[in-house]
Amino acid sequence: MTTRRIGVLGGTFDPPHIAHLVLAANARHDLALDEVCFIPAGQPYRKVNRDVAPAEARLAMLRAAVADLPWAAVSTIELERDGPTYTTDTLELLTAEGGDWWFILGTDALADLPHWRDPARIVEVARLALALRPGEFENGDIPPGTLAAVPGIRDRIDRVRMPLLEISSTDLRIRVAEERPTDYLITPPVRAVIDQLGLYR
Repeated sequence: MTTRRIGVLGGTFDPPHIAHLVLAANARHDLALDEVCFIPAGQPYRKVNRDVAPAEARLAMLRAAVADLPWAAVSTIELERDGPTYTTDTLELLTAEGGDWWFILGTDALADLPHWRDPARIVEVARLALALRPGEFENGDIPPGTLAAVPGIRDRIDRVRMPLLEISSTDLRIRVAEERPTDYLITPPVRAVIDQLGLYR
């Protein structure tokens, strides 16, 4: 029996955009994943200083974004927990189901990893799928702070080639508020949810 290979892509997804989907698709290809599981954060403890769209709205947008991707799934595991949600707790629960797991992240998150709850445990239960845009980490270096905080992390990283896409959820919220176009930055189904719910106005 073949062991399933699953990637986890977490985030606020406020809103989910094309770069999220491109990252998931590239991780799936480069690591031969059977599935990429998108997990919207419940109460993102690293973003307590800004307003975040309601969880139900972010979930609706995310489901609309991946609806036509047979290899994508959406988990509500963090939305179902009270209080702040932590990656280490989520991965503990998911990996207990068996299979091989990768946590997908970018270089900014890798540098910030020492500030997360129990980063050493994260790399114990899952490998890291590190998205590298052109020019990033050409020499293979990992931030010294991350190396010091997470012993053995170098051997737990697999690299994912990611094209350079300058798309951000912050910019998209501004675009919606200013009635500027979002074409080709988010999918039409996501934009339909935004308009239906009157988000970011």
